[in-house]
Amino acid sequence: MNFESLRMFCHVVEEGSISGAARASFVSQPAVTRRIHQLENRYGTLLFDRSEGKLMLTEAGKILYPYAKEILEYEKKSVEAIEEMLGTRETVLRVGASLTIGEYLLPGLLGNLKNRYPDLQFSLSIGNTPFILTKLEENEIDCIALVESLVEDTALNFQKFADDELVLVTSELHRWKDRAEVSINELTEEKMIWREKDSGTRLLVEKELNKLGILNQIENAMELGSMQSIKSAVEAELGISILPRLTVVKELKYGTLREVKIKDFILIRDLWIVQKNQRFKKAAQVNFEAFILR
Repeated sequence: MNFESLRMFCHVVEEGSISGAARASFVSQPAVTRRIHQLENRYGTLLFDRSEGKLMLTEAGKILYPYAKEILEYEKKSVEAIEEMLGTRETVLRVGASLTIGEYLLPGLLGNLKNRYPDLQFSLSIGNTPFILTKLEENEIDCIALVESLVEDTALNFQKFADDELVLVTSELHRWKDRAEVSINELTEEKMIWREKDSGTRLLVEKELNKLGILNQIENAMELGSMQSIKSAVEAELGISILPRLTVVKELKYGTLREVKIKDFILIRDLWIVQKNQRFKKAAQVNFEAFILR
């Protein structure tokens, strides 16, 4: 099997045309066509339908494409593994993480891992859970990601590696500053500052408050797109918020925010390490997984 023919086939599929694949690969259009013909001869069938002036995948082409992607990915990984063994390749681990983990938890973990494996380099992708899982499925990160939301996907392996409590925070001057705790119903007297509507943290909090029948009674102060902006808004006394504890450790320590307990209300979420089902793993990936799950 010619890897370059498979690679060119994937380029044509992804670019949507012979000319687009040629431009992306810096080769001539006849060279691309020749590679496609080699594959079609190998499989004994057409892979593209060239009728009606538009290049479309045939049924055979649709079947081949995911196999071609996987073959090329394993070919790439085999080269990386041999180079890693020979010491001719810099060890770079591409890790994905959802926003809260990537911004607040992972930097410290990577620092500790770096102390143990000084030659290990990291490339970190941060985004919401759906974005990170897409990058994982498309092999843009090294088959491993850390996320806050459990997603029903049988093609991925989920393992809990930690948990985090969500806590009610106010400004240091808030009227509750001397209260040991408040009742859940007292939240309706305040304005809540939320993350955006598709935030996993917000969905979890809303679900629990809705169970208690008070969600619709809580006034929304505003929606903000990051934890840092929410913390700044709470500090400025624009409202209160319920945030992951790991995001407010520093603020609680130095007193710029204050935690107020909610009576008979505890909200814990699990943090997950997610991996694709795979036969082979890079040594760096094995070390990273063992360190996270230790």
